[in-house]
Amino acid sequence: MSAPTSFAEFWPEYLAAHSAPATRALHFIGSSLAVICLVVFLATLDWRFLVATPIVGYGFAFVSHFTIEHNNPKTFENPLWSLWADYRMLGLWLMGRLQPELTRTARV
Repeated sequence: MSAPTSFAEFWPEYLAAHSAPATRALHFIGSSLAVICLVVFLATLDWRFLVATPIVGYGFAFVSHFTIEHNNPKTFENPLWSLWADYRMLGLWLMGRLQPELTRTARV
């Protein structure tokens, strides 16, 4: 299987790598905490929150891949698409539209 050449090709692979609900839950926690850290940094200019942003964001995600999915994070393949996909997945979940997307991409 060749590497995806577009986000549209990457997206189904990304969702397949996040098949376990617990994996997605840990991603959602990490992504939400990363946004909170970034907002707190912007409000306070306390550099520790800026440093914490990727640590909490990726920390929860990496733990989920290594302990639940037993696969490598897609971040290692394409960091920008992976970040975009992570927040797209979170947004779809918040809007209640993630399950139909999981079903749709599983058939692709």
